[in-house]
Amino acid sequence: EFMQAFWDIEAAQDKAIQVLASFVRDKSALPYLLTFTELITFAMKTHADSLKIQVDGCSLLLEILSQALEQDVVVALDENVTSSLLETVRQHSENEELLPLVCTLLMMISASEVAAENLRKVGVIPDLLSILRNFLHNEQICLSCCGVLWSLAASENNVDQAVMKSAVPVTSAVLQEHLRNGTVTESACSALWALSLQGCLSENDYEPTTALLLDALRMNPERPVLAKNACLALASLLRLSEISALRFIMDPKGSGINLIKYAYHLHFDDPEVVEYICMLINEMVQYGEMMVVFVKSLPLPQSQKIVKKTITAA
Repeated sequence: EFMQAFWDIEAAQDKAIQVLASFVRDKSALPYLLTFTELITFAMKTHADSLKIQVDGCSLLLEILSQALEQDVVVALDENVTSSLLETVRQHSENEELLPLVCTLLMMISASEVAAENLRKVGVIPDLLSILRNFLHNEQICLSCCGVLWSLAASENNVDQAVMKSAVPVTSAVLQEHLRNGTVTESACSALWALSLQGCLSENDYEPTTALLLDALRMNPERPVLAKNACLALASLLRLSEISALRFIMDPKGSGINLIKYAYHLHFDDPEVVEYICMLINEMVQYGEMMVVFVKSLPLPQSQKIVKKTITAA
């Protein structure tokens, strides 16, 4: 009632947000805090020029949504919330203190298909790409924006092909910039995988993207999530183009076959990694006898079954 009564008074809204923030450590307060999400974003929208309210509001929303995630509570955020957050992004598009917070929020809420659709409706993608270009050095911004791109591109709903295609070079630039940061690389690889599934890569993208994914796997072989994401993206590229297959086996820095061998050596006890390696192998053997010879050299028992299946089908 206080927030609604004094909605136009900045100091009152700021005080209310501070009071709510004092309750976030009490896990039993979560049901009550969830009822304030729209009021918090309304305060942010009303006082869009106040950096303090934007930072404090985003921080509070992050705490609330993080607790909801920990407690497996589903949070339904309507289009008003997503449009308010996008307005914050646009109003403060050059503020490096605020952007990591609001971009992390966007990543969290985009995990919901309804929220992802709302973000698409309000046209968030061009804004994210602009932020990435301007803050390519910022790890948290890159991690979050690639997470949102993955959610939007992986959605079954129709995507704007032209807009999504413009995300390919930016996402590749993120991957190139942060190859040694495993967490950011995982996020960028998943975004590139989703973009390739949506047919957003052009013929000119196939070879350099394949090379980048191999570099990501080469520099972070011990990370199981990255191994899964990279294998999924590589499998998608090999399905699309022989150019990718040639680069995979003849990469100047070392054949992708050896990378897959090493990935299997590190993660043979992880069923998901093995499953995605097998998906990649299945795409490899479609390119004829030379690939079959390479695949036969892999130490995976499953690879021999895939080869036999392919030969029988032929």
